[in-house]
Amino acid sequence: MMGSSQDTIPQPLLQSQTSSTKSEISSELEDTLSDASLSLFERFRKATWIETKLLFHLAAPAVIVYMINYLMSMSTQIFSGHLGNLELAAASLGNTGIQVFAYGLMLGMGSAVETLCGQAFGAHKYGMLGIYLQRSAVLLTLTGILLTIIYILSKPILLLLGESPEIASAAATFVYGLIPQIFAYAINFPIQKFMQAQSIVAPSAYISSATLIIHLLLSWLAVYKIGLGLLGASLVLSFSWWIVVVAQFVYIVKSNKCRHTWTGFSVQAFTGLPSFFKLSAASAVMLCLETWYFQILVLLAGLLENPELALDSLSVCITVSGWVFMISVGFNAAASVRVGNELGAGHPKSASFSVVIVTVFSFIISVAAAIIVLALRHVLSYAFTEGEVVAQAVSDLCPLLAVTLILNGIQPVLSGVAVGCGWQAFVAYVNVGCYYVVGIPLGSLLGFYFKLGAKGIWSGLIGGTAMQTLILVWVTFRTDWKKEVEEARKRLDTWEDKSEPLLK
Repeated sequence: MMGSSQDTIPQPLLQSQTSSTKSEISSELEDTLSDASLSLFERFRKATWIETKLLFHLAAPAVIVYMINYLMSMSTQIFSGHLGNLELAAASLGNTGIQVFAYGLMLGMGSAVETLCGQAFGAHKYGMLGIYLQRSAVLLTLTGILLTIIYILSKPILLLLGESPEIASAAATFVYGLIPQIFAYAINFPIQKFMQAQSIVAPSAYISSATLIIHLLLSWLAVYKIGLGLLGASLVLSFSWWIVVVAQFVYIVKSNKCRHTWTGFSVQAFTGLPSFFKLSAASAVMLCLETWYFQILVLLAGLLENPELALDSLSVCITVSGWVFMISVGFNAAASVRVGNELGAGHPKSASFSVVIVTVFSFIISVAAAIIVLALRHVLSYAFTEGEVVAQAVSDLCPLLAVTLILNGIQPVLSGVAVGCGWQAFVAYVNVGCYYVVGIPLGSLLGFYFKLGAKGIWSGLIGGTAMQTLILVWVTFRTDWKKEVEEARKRLDTWEDKSEPLLK
């Protein structure tokens, strides 16, 4: 797909030295898997080495970007937690109960850019990438205005949901400082997908790393030295996200790698918005169903008899889970790219093998993380708060956290495979059934009716995740990869015949 553009377009960062080299590597994997002269063990050994090099070349930078961005939110929660248990509960509710709502919606809508920019780049319609970026930024900014109203009304909303007045008031203060972050999301996610479509990931990793250092310093000054408390912590988080946005945009404007895909601002960004909205909304539905799932866990925990303790302990566990989850998200991105590349190249065996290898690596890392969590269960919470009661509650929840980590080592990767194959609608239906028909009702039943509290709610949600994971495993490993290759070819032929695919 990219070979003919070699003389006019700079090579993407994650691509090999030349298109032909990449093609040879990909053919080498398929040839190895098809080589009947080798024993089954020898084929597997050679293929594993080839795939491992390709996989980690993609996954490592992506993991760094996602983990560092998550660490900014995590560190803000840690700074807030050391102010007191109320502040930790407020930051948890504000971050996980309100902010994640906006994050899921904006990231989901921004994901439409990934599809459109990837399609335009593959079809050599390089100028359209900048247009899609701008259209998405316009649409997400308009959405951000609506979300601002929700942020402003966060206190009455939380009170309406049954949260205690003290926690709702403190959480609202924290949320007010996150309003600028909404509009950083509106620009960042389109930029992020625009760069990923061209396999430009390393610059984002460098920018995020530098921003994290600035964020930690400014958070320490705002919270402890100036004494701005919760509001100061959230304002610094918003400011840090804007640093990332500005730095990435400067890179796009100045870099030779983007000189053909970013040609400046255009009035075309304001055309075709209704059609663009339909695609963005469809992308948002799939992601939001999953992103909001554990947000509901936090909201339900706020309705328990001792909401402050429940929120404190859950916030620690979910923060740790989210940190490890970023590794799986990096593998998710790598799985999507690897499967898409192999299907596009007409290599069904390589696509199938890639799925197995990426899932195994992600699973092994998640099991290791689960073992570490269990080993540190009695001291884990002291990184967030000094309360002994919270430490005991976190210790009790750690077995559930370990199970969640293991499931998250498989489920996100298989979701990435599903996206690479174009199964988004199917996954959305699976999410609805497993999460909202099974997981949440079961968690509510165990938590409230059987009086199991936070453990009961979380156990129910784990049940929904386990069911979804089993379904994705069953579907993925029963896939006819030769058929998927043919479907990929049909889609590619269709895209090449359209100047603005998916917008008609």
